[in-house]
Amino acid sequence: MVGSHLSQLAAADFPPFAPGSVWLVGAGPGGPGLLTLLAFHALGQADVIVHDALVSPDILALAPPHIERIHAGKRGGKPSPKQADITIRLIDLARSGKRVLRLKGGDPFMFGRGGEEAGELARAGIPFRIVPGISSGLGGLSYAGLPITHRDTNQTVLFLTGHDESGAVPSGIDWPSVARAAPVVVMFMAVKHLPVIAGHLLAAGRPADDALTLVSHVANPHQSIHQITLGEALGPVDVPTPAIVILGPVARYRDQLHWYVEEARKHVFG
Repeated sequence: MVGSHLSQLAAADFPPFAPGSVWLVGAGPGGPGLLTLLAFHALGQADVIVHDALVSPDILALAPPHIERIHAGKRGGKPSPKQADITIRLIDLARSGKRVLRLKGGDPFMFGRGGEEAGELARAGIPFRIVPGISSGLGGLSYAGLPITHRDTNQTVLFLTGHDESGAVPSGIDWPSVARAAPVVVMFMAVKHLPVIAGHLLAAGRPADDALTLVSHVANPHQSIHQITLGEALGPVDVPTPAIVILGPVARYRDQLHWYVEEARKHVFG
């Protein structure tokens, strides 16, 4: 039965991955099962994979062994390739006639700088395709039992990045508007500056007892969840990264809906 499914996948009418082109592909929040079929197809067709640090080894292992892998990950506080150098590498690889798979954690256009990379490819005349992925700030929350919206709590949600290109808290954020815009705020890359962000939100009127949930390794058997309040986030918060931060009342559903970790650990660790 598995072989039949794989045969159907191989026979699917996927678009050709042409030499001299770049596919910007979202790898999702970690688990290989959360890849799209088009992303899986690309892994088997590429000549070279240029991947972020957050792309799991299990996902990279789905590509045939002969495909070249180039690490281009950027992690806060660690030596990292410059964005301009990554983009130049993509262009050079494509111009050499390779099928270039740019594999990015989550979704390329959700705080993933995919728009910047695609723009540079367009200006260089390099054909490209965008393959969306499941963002940790969307589907990834499901693995923590946190519905991003719920009829009883919120009909709106706001997404926020915790740092800008320099690594500092973004200076252009209208914090009073953020504080009022939605009951639920989902923050990416926010752990390092969480005390500063919490201070801005409290000063803008968010209540100190607002629930704050930090989910590390969202779609990984090593997932961990740290529950505090916004007021408590003014002090140091020590959680593993990468982590997603969720502010708001959907935290109340976690105890009932937190389905993933025990099943995952049973499967992986026996």
